[in-house]
Amino acid sequence: MFKNKVFTVFFIALLVTIFFSIYSLINRKDLPIITPRDVNPELVDSTVQHIGYKHTIAPFKFINQNGKVVTNKDYEGKIYVADFFFTTCQTICPKMTTNMTWLQEQIKNNPKVKLLSHTVFPDEDTVEVLKRYAKERGVIDSKWNLVTGKKEEIYKIARQSYLVVKTGKPEELYDMVHTENFVLVDQKGRIRGFYDGTLLDEEKEGVKNVKQLLEDIEFLSNQE
Repeated sequence: MFKNKVFTVFFIALLVTIFFSIYSLINRKDLPIITPRDVNPELVDSTVQHIGYKHTIAPFKFINQNGKVVTNKDYEGKIYVADFFFTTCQTICPKMTTNMTWLQEQIKNNPKVKLLSHTVFPDEDTVEVLKRYAKERGVIDSKWNLVTGKKEEIYKIARQSYLVVKTGKPEELYDMVHTENFVLVDQKGRIRGFYDGTLLDEEKEGVKNVKQLLEDIEFLSNQE
């Protein structure tokens, strides 16, 4: 009788363990590592189309809103969100900036996460212009860099690293129309997702919004 009770308890415990293991597998969040092969070929520069899982954001060097040099070393080991904008944009940029400001508020106490916005009009968006723009929008300098630099370097990293610009003809190499994409980069410099920066919580088929981006940031934050 005693042996039967022990067996019954053991069997129930085993069933519970199996159930929760299966439940965890079914509901486990899947956040892929995105490679050039996973992206629309029109958005992938020919120089990186052959790269698979080794694709990472290339080293960079820009100047932020405080006149400070910002490089990939400042983001090493961090989760970060990158985008492209310009201060005088009156179409998608205001909404993107509003949503990035919202995101900043959510991650401001998380030391693992930073933000990085590149101007696509570096000649007009000088350090002084970026500083004024940053102050008007409540940018926290320690969390969010607005950067300018050489146009060719900004466009090159947009095309070859972040995979967010349609590849044009050779003569259009430095003629870029920026997109609404927010790009999630993990601690190892790998792209983990693209998100519509104009959508906070609105739903759009086949597109992730900024609140979903926050969920993915939290997922990556808990991985290490």
